[in-house]
Amino acid sequence: MNSPSEITVEVAYALPHEQLIVPVKVEAGTTAENAIHASGIIRKFPEIDLATNKIGIFGKATRLDTVLRHLDRVEIYRPLIADPKEVRKQRAADGKIMRKGGGDLPEE
Repeated sequence: MNSPSEITVEVAYALPHEQLIVPVKVEAGTTAENAIHASGIIRKFPEIDLATNKIGIFGKATRLDTVLRHLDRVEIYRPLIADPKEVRKQRAADGKIMRKGGGDLPEE
């Protein structure tokens, strides 16, 4: 059981074929940046640069100085490989039908 001054959060980072979610106990009042460092995730993925990588909590963009709450999940985002708008334009130009969620529908 956590003491009142200790909370548990998760720090998450994902690559196309690998995902890591690290649970970490931190002091109440800890910022997202402190939790990321405490998780050790940057040692495993040295390409993470907190000056350029965006972060969020449960999919909602946030800042490094955001104070975390018990059971928050801090997510570190990678830069997009392709612009989603351009991908949609290209699919439309190719005549592909998309289903909700971004996948292609199977051809009949």
